Amino acid sequence: MKNLFKKIAKNFLLMALITAMSFTLTACKKEEPAETPASTTVSYNYQEIGEGEKSFTFIVYDGNGNNTIFTVYTDEKTVGDALMKVGLISGEDSDYGLYVKTVNGTTLDYDTDGKYWAFYVDGEYAVSGVDTTEITEGVLYEFRAE
Repeated sequence: MKNLFKKIAKNFLLMALITAMSFTLTACKKEEPAETPASTTVSYNYQEIGEGEKSFTFIVYDGNGNNTIFTVYTDEKTVGDALMKVGLISGEDSDYGLYVKTVNGTTLDYDTDGKYWAFYVDGEYAVSGVDTTEITEGVLYEFRAE
């Protein structure tokens, strides 16, 4: 019985020491202030545009914090045809397809300002041009100024 009491006392003392040490370490820990990111103002506008049986979501990130989310209604087969029909994009034909220079009224030209419109499908850089990308329900299409 005496040995059992000694074991219990040792375990109790050990637990008390561990608890005291953890409180001491916690109290001594220096809290660093959290870094706050530089404040940036980003605005989002929403518009529904076009007419047709199909619809898709199209987002324009203009690089200046003015971003617009469109729900585009159309009967066209490709994203490019739908966006050109409602006047959201324009550009020039090239050996690689449509070279989009203007999106939602903002013109970028890599040859003059080093910026261009990048086409994204579901958040990934597109592997096909906007003029050959078929509209798929539930897929998000974007143009980003880069």
